[in-house]
Amino acid sequence: MKNSSVVVFSGGQDSTTCLLQAINKYNSVHCVTFDYGQRHSQEIDIARDIAKKLGVKSHKFIDVSIINELSASSLTRDDLLVPEPHMRKNSDLPLTFVPGRNIIFLTLASIYAYQVQAETIITGVCETDFSGYPDCRNDFVVALNKAISLGIDRELVFETPLMWLTKAEIWALADKLGMLNFVKNETMTCYNGIKSFGCGKCEACNLRSKGLKEYLNNKTVIRKKLQSKLYL
Repeated sequence: MKNSSVVVFSGGQDSTTCLLQAINKYNSVHCVTFDYGQRHSQEIDIARDIAKKLGVKSHKFIDVSIINELSASSLTRDDLLVPEPHMRKNSDLPLTFVPGRNIIFLTLASIYAYQVQAETIITGVCETDFSGYPDCRNDFVVALNKAISLGIDRELVFETPLMWLTKAEIWALADKLGMLNFVKNETMTCYNGIKSFGCGKCEACNLRSKGLKEYLNNKTVIRKKLQSKLYL
C-alpha cells in the first residue's frame, strides 16, 4: 500500500467511489470537504456521515463560501433554475458551473496535504461523461498539479481515478470494491439535494441513473472495459 492521501470529498457518487478505492490503496486517508454555499447544504452532513461509516478519522471541513459571493451558479443561488437534461445545448456551459471551484478546491487540498504530509491529492473529476465543466478536464488538472508543486516546492501527485471512466464504469468500480449498494443508497449526487436516487429530473440524476442502468444491463462487458482501463 502507498503512504498517505487527501481525498476531495463531497459525499457524491464519484468522490465516494474515490474514497473507497483510496481506503484500499493508502495506509492513511484524509478527507477534505468544502462548504461553498451550495444550495443543498445537507451535502456537508452526508459527507460527514459517509466518512464516519467508512472509518475515516481525519476529515477537514473548509468554509469557502466567498465563492458564492463572487459567482452566480444554480448550485449556489436559489433564484437560478436547476437544469434538466433538455435545457442545455452541448456547446453551452452548464448553469451548474461554478467558476474557479476546482481551482480553489485543489489548491486548498494541496495546502492541507502539505500540512498532514500527504503525497497524493485524489479528486473524482471525469472527462469521459463530460458535463461541460472546463475545470474537470485532464489538461486542467495536469497544469494545476504542475503549478502547485512548483509553488510549494514539493512534489504532489493529483490522482484522478475516474478521469477516463464512463458513469457505467464508475458503477462497476463501486461494485468491484464490494460497495455498489452503499454508493447507491448513501451518496447524494442530485442537484436538488435529494439522497440516493435523487429527484430523477436534473442532469446529475439523469447521468447517474443512466449509468447504473447501463451497468446493470451489461455487467460482463462493462467490467471488462473497466479492467482494461484500470491497467492502462
